[in-house]
Amino acid sequence: MSEETKPLTVRGAVLDGGTVGVRCQDGTIAEIGPNVIPNPGDEVIEAAGAPLVPAMVNGHTHAAMTLFRGHGGDLPLMRWLREVVWPVEARIEAEDVYWGTRLACLEMIRTGTARFWDMYWQPAATARAVEDAGLRATIGGPLFDVNGDTAGTQASALRDLEELEGFGPRIGRALAPHAIYTVSEALLRWTAEQAAERSLPVQIHLSETESEVRDCIAAHGVRPGAYLDRLGLLGERTVLAHGVWLDREELELIAARGCTVVTNPVANLKLAVGGPFPYPAAREARVAVGLGTDGAGSNDSLDLFSDLKAFALIQRHTAGDPTVLPAAEALELATGARAPLLTDANPRAHHEKGASPRSCDALKVGGPADFLLLRHNAYELGPGELASALVYAASGSIVDTTVVGGRALMRSGEIEGAPEIVAQAAERARRLGIS
Repeated sequence: MSEETKPLTVRGAVLDGGTVGVRCQDGTIAEIGPNVIPNPGDEVIEAAGAPLVPAMVNGHTHAAMTLFRGHGGDLPLMRWLREVVWPVEARIEAEDVYWGTRLACLEMIRTGTARFWDMYWQPAATARAVEDAGLRATIGGPLFDVNGDTAGTQASALRDLEELEGFGPRIGRALAPHAIYTVSEALLRWTAEQAAERSLPVQIHLSETESEVRDCIAAHGVRPGAYLDRLGLLGERTVLAHGVWLDREELELIAARGCTVVTNPVANLKLAVGGPFPYPAAREARVAVGLGTDGAGSNDSLDLFSDLKAFALIQRHTAGDPTVLPAAEALELATGARAPLLTDANPRAHHEKGASPRSCDALKVGGPADFLLLRHNAYELGPGELASALVYAASGSIVDTTVVGGRALMRSGEIEGAPEIVAQAAERARRLGIS
């Protein structure tokens, strides 16, 4: 997809109770406010009173696993991985990943996600799908120790990085060691060295199950967070997925190192990992936190609006306190506003003494032209507070228009090429024997 996009002007949207326009040029917001008018030749969207909100940011996915949706879904995590996922992934091809990711992008566009962080095989195929769909993604191929062949894994990771470098600015590169129980200490140290040398982010699953914590203490004498810190893997470019079993000391360490934790509440509920992410403690420690769906094989949805409600309710219920997570704060997690790294903002911003991990406002002149227009007549939005309605009443079905980089990827609920994408993904799943 060409990075050149025709200028776009939205007229008649509603933001903070007032009517505004937004003019997008070269992928960014050139103007926003009540007096914005289109220039000659602009593409124009008449919002007709539709609410304007930032797009969602999905902090942890395995996008091509849309092909696994509903497959082996009643198994616990490790049995699901060993008996269902890994045997099929051993046969997966680039075109499987491409069409599985196109299907994931289709669902994310439909439900309001503009940017996501992905860990999956054949990362160049993922990048190609993301570019063709018009979204943004930070992508890393998973690192595993295969039969003790650390050198082979390292060489493969470097090839993946080289291939990803050939894509456009909407594709970010990352190193993605799978987890401390699938990656050796030597490979984790190598990852830390490469990430520092190349200024690359690292994404890794961490403390998803209680047994992972017990095994880490037995093997290394410390909990998982301290173990990664010992290896040099905790830093401002590190994204830790799940974090369900992190204790207070680990959260303070993670905050001090500037890491980001992405909670995946619905996938954790489905896989019954045994506990909620300790968000109040993470917030008190000033940890940068984002929201993710995980893969469609373990969630099974990529609708962040739906997952946002689950996250907020879990936090209230666990705390026994309905005031523990205000709706506006919950919404900030889903849009990446409390995890600067996830939105490519300056990850040092939340290190200022006493500061909360907040990125700057998403909808501003000079910011990326990534935003949503909601269905102004959606029953779920009603007359009440918009943030509360978005967290507790809405699903992704309230999204009318999704704009990414100043390009309308969905208008009035319609996405170009959707039937072919669905058909092609179904064919790839049949090829793998998972449909």
